[in-house]
Amino acid sequence: MDNMDLKQEPPSGPQAEPVITSALYKFVALQDLPQMQQSLRQRCEALGIKGTLLLAPEGINGTMAGSRLAVAAMLDTLRQYPGLEDLQDKQAPARAMPFHRLKVRIKREIVTLRVPAADPTRHAGTYVKPADWNALISEPGVVVVDVRNDYEVALGSFEGAVNPHTRSFAELPDWVAAQRQPGGVLHGQPKVAMFCTGGIRCEKSTAFMRLQGFEQVFHLEGGILKYLETVEPDASRWQGECFVFDERVSVGHGVLPGAARLCRACRHPLTQAECASAQYQEGVSCPHCHDRTTPEQKAAYAERHRQVELARKRSRTHIGALQPGQ
Repeated sequence: MDNMDLKQEPPSGPQAEPVITSALYKFVALQDLPQMQQSLRQRCEALGIKGTLLLAPEGINGTMAGSRLAVAAMLDTLRQYPGLEDLQDKQAPARAMPFHRLKVRIKREIVTLRVPAADPTRHAGTYVKPADWNALISEPGVVVVDVRNDYEVALGSFEGAVNPHTRSFAELPDWVAAQRQPGGVLHGQPKVAMFCTGGIRCEKSTAFMRLQGFEQVFHLEGGILKYLETVEPDASRWQGECFVFDERVSVGHGVLPGAARLCRACRHPLTQAECASAQYQEGVSCPHCHDRTTPEQKAAYAERHRQVELARKRSRTHIGALQPGQ
């Protein structure tokens, strides 16, 4: 690969305008999605915003990044749409622009469950503020369910939470069907507390649970990120780190960047112990993919990593560098 495969990275020195990320979602009936898609793409491009925005009949979901002023202007634009007037987001500083490109896509769902009747605007469970979450999950008999994917749970979770070991959110209904049988953790319709990273998956999962006849269903408002932002570490029931879908890879209390890294070969988040494994080679392999790739693939990954490192030394970004969530 030659320099045509490199793009100039925005300045990152003291004179550069700081970059922030904004994670947002809202379940609301949206109309005329193609027109909305075109207008939002044009506005993002004009403001220099990058990231992903997903639009669906059930609402909006996404993470975008740009300067503080650009993000504020984009949020103002979004809040002009009917139903999005009170749209909330979660912001965090970034060391550099975490996304290479802009995507504004129309989807069937903003988070895929494949249960059309699970409408959070009508059936969502009870919202629980982070300040009240510890008391709820400490109640005897409450089943606390982490509705994130298995690779996310591996980095951290709430003390005593059940891990459904799902590879995707769409597998949750099957897990619920199995666990409500005799001997399962959901048998007898217990009180259930559900949580996820930012709130979108647990909000939809509680709507699904109520459709299944569960009456006492609760979810953590604002998700793990809001909990880590507002609950003091000495009062926390959180253990480990929280995976996030950007260049930070993980965060801890105070929503500060964690110690986890990302395998650039398979995109699996890695703990410090996994990075110390003999099967880990930066940019090439990790304990999760070492035995699943051929020598030829490893050689290709090694060459890509060499190009990425060369680009970094030249203060540029290699277009083949994988970002979290891509």
